[in-house]
Amino acid sequence: MHKRICVRLPRLLPAVLLLALMPLSVWAQDASNDPEPAPQAEQAEPADTYSQKEVMDAARGFFGNVTEGLAKGVERVFQDLGEPVGYIAGEEVSGAIAVGLRYGQGSLNYKSGGQMPVYWTGPSIGFDLGGNASKVFTLVYDLERTADLFQRFPAVDGSYYFVAGVGVNYQRTDGITLAPIRTGVGLRAGASIGYMNYTRKKTWNPL
Repeated sequence: MHKRICVRLPRLLPAVLLLALMPLSVWAQDASNDPEPAPQAEQAEPADTYSQKEVMDAARGFFGNVTEGLAKGVERVFQDLGEPVGYIAGEEVSGAIAVGLRYGQGSLNYKSGGQMPVYWTGPSIGFDLGGNASKVFTLVYDLERTADLFQRFPAVDGSYYFVAGVGVNYQRTDGITLAPIRTGVGLRAGASIGYMNYTRKKTWNPL
């Protein structure tokens, strides 16, 4: 019996991997057909910050409602970092077999009204098998020039925490801090491990 298990398991791995990452390929195919909005924020550099009420209003419009966990998560970020200069509202998909990948796309928003598309990729560490799709709302701090957003952001050690079904972690580089907020099925314990690479264009390269 043990010999049969050893022979059959390797044959199953390609199928398991395909099932786990299938949502990624579907998302990428749909995303490639989406028209890219005009990069209005490329010239609209951040000049003002969002109050906590303004962020909550934006989050309510994005998620559809504000749960207790989301309110506490936003409050925690404001306590730690203060008022953000912008936020990224978007969607992402991830698939994992212990080690996985995460792909996202959204829109960078400034209080002045500037907007532009943003994409991100990165490795994720999880303990589940499969894939999921979720919304993510990222607060942006100390970004003086829009162009500085497009680089790799390592996770801050020890910054990942859960608040009533909401996960928050901090990513920081060159004095710029990003605070992604994920809810529900978007949570994966390893989302804070590693880094995220933010780009102007869609890419399959997670590095």
